[in-house]
Amino acid sequence: MKKILFGAAAAAVIAAGTFGVVSANASAPAAAPAAAVRADAGNDNLQQSTHLTIEAATKAAQATLDAAEKENQRVSVAVVDRNGNTLVTLRGDGAGPQSYESAEKKAFTAVSWNAPTSELAKRLTNAPNLKDIPGTLFLAGGAPVTAKGAPIAGIGVAGAPSGDLDEKFAQAGVAALGK
Repeated sequence: MKKILFGAAAAAVIAAGTFGVVSANASAPAAAPAAAVRADAGNDNLQQSTHLTIEAATKAAQATLDAAEKENQRVSVAVVDRNGNTLVTLRGDGAGPQSYESAEKKAFTAVSWNAPTSELAKRLTNAPNLKDIPGTLFLAGGAPVTAKGAPIAGIGVAGAPSGDLDEKFAQAGVAALGK
């Protein structure tokens, strides 16, 4: 009988303690919001980056498409930002259905490695597994856009009969940004 009474008493103490904690928490005033964390603009932990505007990306894409049309080539053009996010895509009249996605992948590849995709394609002989990286396409036709030596965007072109032509048109888009 003593064990049962002792157990019941212990359970009552635990229940009362739990109820007291819950009651105390429920009646306690809300804590003041934490102070906002502010970073000093001169902080060595911060880095500024340059981004291509939508206006500039559109200008580059249109210049690329115009260069292809002058040579009667039906292509798609993609311009991606530094993170590989698509800013602008233009699908020229008569461009093949595969060209849209290929242009985006070439642009992503060019900005990711800050190199023309024709140069990157040459690296596959020494590192064939590069082609297995998701979202990339190691075919000529992609060109990086740089500012102060750092990649800020990529232009990809697909649909011309050769990657050399695709890349020539992508370079026309890069050149348009310098004007």
